[in-house]
Amino acid sequence: MRTRQFGCLPKEYADFDKAKVVILPVPFESNSTWIKGTDKGPEAILEASCNMDVYDIATDSEVYKAGIHTADPVKERKSHERLVKEVESRILQLLKKRKFPVIVGGDHSVSIGAIKAFAGYYKDKDFSVLQFDSHANLRNEFNGSSFSHECVMARAAELAPVIQVGIRSMSFEESEVVQPDRIFYGHNILDGSNKTWMYDLFNKLTKNVYITIDLSVFDPSIMASTCSPEPGGLQWYQMLEMLSLVSEKTSIVGFDIVGLCPMKYNKAPELLAAKLLYQLLTFKFAGSIK
Repeated sequence: MRTRQFGCLPKEYADFDKAKVVILPVPFESNSTWIKGTDKGPEAILEASCNMDVYDIATDSEVYKAGIHTADPVKERKSHERLVKEVESRILQLLKKRKFPVIVGGDHSVSIGAIKAFAGYYKDKDFSVLQFDSHANLRNEFNGSSFSHECVMARAAELAPVIQVGIRSMSFEESEVVQPDRIFYGHNILDGSNKTWMYDLFNKLTKNVYITIDLSVFDPSIMASTCSPEPGGLQWYQMLEMLSLVSEKTSIVGFDIVGLCPMKYNKAPELLAAKLLYQLLTFKFAGSIK
């Protein structure tokens, strides 16, 4: 069975050799803390992408013309350790071929292999990881694994500086290891009282930035389809403003979008995820399209 191409783009824009962007689906789910189904997330995003307009009003652009190829999905479905190795290997191959990798999950554990690949590739090149999420994910171990989705940012912090945005939930264990000057809690950035938090955020970013987005960072009113929804959260245009500014001030080298848990009768969150992916590509590449 052939992999559905993001946006159902014509072959000329989905050809691997010509594409600047390669999307890697990673339909992995293990030890979800509550709602199951994130392994169906990548296919749901690809399906929704075929039902969106590919012209972007705000930038007057069609970023798909840069070329977006969707690769065959990662097949590992059971072992965290094997998953990390396979994702790391696949991403390194793409980086060596000068592609811009985008990972769609799956639960957040799929990000660990990608971050390992980027940290190795950009070693000593001013690299950091920017997390948008409702959960800190800083546990050292969860359910017997140090590669669980609850541990993703603990593993990332071993490889590169980490900046966390939108966090609204954590354990006491995590509260003892969090870096207070590198975390921007949801209640502080959403109540309007902190006027300088975004300035502080940009001062902590490096030249090269990898972005990991757990869709639970959004308010459940617009993103109910996650495995671990949390009250509060970002709205659509708040997120776009931040991503646009990050793109202006840094070099985004890759990103992932994870945590979509599709609902049978509500497709809006799936379209949001697909448009978020496309919008972030627009911020990255719209200026370079000829």
